[in-house]
Amino acid sequence: MAELTFWTGTMDAGKSTLALQTNHNHAARGRVGLIFTAHDRSGSAVVTSRLGLTHDAIEVTDDFDFWRYLVDKLTHGARIDYFICDEAQFYTPEQIEALAKIVDELQIDVFCFGILTDFRTRLFPGAARLVELADRTEVLQVEALCWCGKRATHNARVEDGVMVVEGDQVVVGDTDQAPSTVSYEVLCRQHHRRRLTAARAQSVSLVPEPLPFG
Repeated sequence: MAELTFWTGTMDAGKSTLALQTNHNHAARGRVGLIFTAHDRSGSAVVTSRLGLTHDAIEVTDDFDFWRYLVDKLTHGARIDYFICDEAQFYTPEQIEALAKIVDELQIDVFCFGILTDFRTRLFPGAARLVELADRTEVLQVEALCWCGKRATHNARVEDGVMVVEGDQVVVGDTDQAPSTVSYEVLCRQHHRRRLTAARAQSVSLVPEPLPFG
């Protein structure tokens, strides 16, 4: 029986790497699949991993219709056994529902990969619908780490070197961008609450501690 599976984790947990590995494993067994993505860090229709792996993909915009696209492919004789859906948190709830329909009605496996919450610690609509509909939700076992060494559980957005908690939900950035642009950093809950990024923690540590007298 086909399944809708959601693999989730913070940034740096290896979601895109697993998506590409999953595609490789199924393709190596003779299965035929399609790869989708939305707002990839590269800025184009391609799945990229921070380990350097890449694969061409179909860009999912807000008006993309999974069901119509697939039916058109099948009508013209294509064979499709599975979908790889990276950055699935950016899909609309309606698109997630279409993916569930594809699993149920056409018995095509759908493997989704994405993060749960945004920089404000709120669920992405697409991720929330996946949790509600997926046959299985799996948390990646590779733990991203906060600068303090604890397990990172939250994604922080940094603009011009300052962590922000307000703004548009979707702004594409990466963890290795220059401070003058939008970048992202994974933090533990405590340091996300305190808005204490690695750079800010380092600057604070450089300030001499006050003497215990005077």
